[in-house]
Amino acid sequence: MTAFALPPIHSPRGGWSFTLYPDAGEGGGTWRSAKPRASNYVAKGSAADPERARQEAGRRARSRLRRYCAANRLSRLGTLTYRGDGEHDPARIRADLGAFFRELRSQLGGQPLPYAWVPEWHKSGHGLHAHFAVGRYIKRSQIEAAWPHGFVHIKLLGGLPTGTTSLGEARRAGGYLSKYVAKSFGDSRFTEFGMHRYDVAQGFAPVSASITGQSSANVLAQASLVMAGRPSTLWTSAEADDWQAPPAIWAQWGA
Repeated sequence: MTAFALPPIHSPRGGWSFTLYPDAGEGGGTWRSAKPRASNYVAKGSAADPERARQEAGRRARSRLRRYCAANRLSRLGTLTYRGDGEHDPARIRADLGAFFRELRSQLGGQPLPYAWVPEWHKSGHGLHAHFAVGRYIKRSQIEAAWPHGFVHIKLLGGLPTGTTSLGEARRAGGYLSKYVAKSFGDSRFTEFGMHRYDVAQGFAPVSASITGQSSANVLAQASLVMAGRPSTLWTSAEADDWQAPPAIWAQWGA
């Protein structure tokens, strides 16, 4: 991954702040006032609107996971389940998955291996299983050897447009995993057991670049210069009728 250092533009009147994730091909920004904001800290579980706070936390988690998958081109999906009555101990599945990825890394020569996984409670009461994504082809026999606890299911990405790049494939995979993260924020068992809603290999976090400017067009132009082209997708808060926060934009490059 490459680090990007861009010259900031400051203003006593405030301005736009944009965070770009070049390897993930996306970024977002918002207008920030020069006036210091009053602290809005609230104790955990004491939000004025718990439902809105839950939705916002879910949105942030989904975005982080999607960017991680995109930046590391994690486009190959699988599901790991337990045999028998399943596994209901979150600590156990976390330990088993740690051993699973260590064994995969060993089978593949010991090189660092980016991955992401999301736990899910089985609808039938069978307990926990895990959905995962990696960025390279791995033989099914190797995956099965690394997971001696039950069964392996490999999911092929379908419905992708002709010409979809590895980045586009990884975004689709990230979106698939993010669905389960979103579901977890409505499942009280994740809070009850103190479960992680997803986990990733350390050392592969997307590099970010901070861009500032006097207008949304200015920060977007700077970001487009880094990305060597205009974004393929652009969203602005002006499109949201009920938007109550400061003006914001989000952009995505590539397909």
